[in-house]
Amino acid sequence: MAQTQSTSSHRRLVAVVTAIAVVIILVLLSAFVWPRWAVKSSDESASSPSQSQTSKAATPTVSATALPTDASTLLKTMPDSVQNFARIKADAATDWSSANPIEEYTVVYSTGDSAKDVTLKVAQWSTADDAKKQYDALAATLTGEELGSGNVKVSGSTTGSYVVKTDAADANKASALWQNGTVVLQASGEKTAVQQFYKQFPL
Repeated sequence: MAQTQSTSSHRRLVAVVTAIAVVIILVLLSAFVWPRWAVKSSDESASSPSQSQTSKAATPTVSATALPTDASTLLKTMPDSVQNFARIKADAATDWSSANPIEEYTVVYSTGDSAKDVTLKVAQWSTADDAKKQYDALAATLTGEELGSGNVKVSGSTTGSYVVKTDAADANKASALWQNGTVVLQASGEKTAVQQFYKQFPL
């Protein structure tokens, strides 16, 4: 009888140990094989630094200059910042006065590095057709290498066109020109800065 009890206890012990071993193996498999909850994926480790850099890069290091209290609606649409570019200057302009815009401004955006400042010219016309005429006239003056072009779309509808070209006299500089409805904008400056700026500009 004692021998039978001992054998039974031994079997139970073996079963318990086996069950524990199986659980441990399953835990290890789930941790390191699938779904690998204990292993930090290479995608996560690779994306974390770039996400941190992007967040850091998107924060201006200089303060935006306030707009005048009597700023027009058009001027108020010029954002304080575009990623790491902050608005440091905004003045009335007359560069495109021959095309008879309703209003026109020159707005300068900076990262704090003056070599990468972006100068934005913006003007508004009474009709989209008048704005298109000015866009076409300005586009004809851009004779450098084309970096991009296409349609400007708002809520799925085409509201204008855009073209980006290097400066014919200096390949390290570029201009991005676009029309959005009755508004025409042209951003000029260092090539990389211009490409970064116009892609993120909200208007």
